[in-house]
Amino acid sequence: MDDAQRAERGMKVRREVLGDEHVDRAVAATTPFTEPFQDLITRYAWGEIWSRPGLSRPERSLVTLAVLVALQHEQELAMHVKAALRNGLTPGQIQEVLLQVAVYAGVPAGNRAFPIAQRALAEAAQAARAAEAAQEAEDLEDPENPEDPEVL
Repeated sequence: MDDAQRAERGMKVRREVLGDEHVDRAVAATTPFTEPFQDLITRYAWGEIWSRPGLSRPERSLVTLAVLVALQHEQELAMHVKAALRNGLTPGQIQEVLLQVAVYAGVPAGNRAFPIAQRALAEAAQAARAAEAAQEAEDLEDPENPEDPEVL
């Protein structure tokens, strides 16, 4: 696989894991100075590591959350809590990771991680409710595509 293919695969995985909105913001904020870094993470973090078959995406999310909590990378943690939900983890599983890390990396790390994760989970839930409401409104406005065929 060449670098162009790796970048293409990386961007696909990056969008699936982090969401189009986040990736679009990151790409739009790219400058000539940051472009090499964006290329690096797209090709290698996403096109190589997150694309490997050895771990599932939920498993990769578990590992990523644990490392981010242990290293107290707070901004990345919030982003990856939302990604973990997208990858199929539950809030309960995310909570368990934070508890596990608090024991092995220190209570201060867990203490800092819990409010960040709680805020990210609340934001994700709010976004899901807004998307659901928008979908319901769209369904109501489209009389040619009713969900319930008896409501004609």
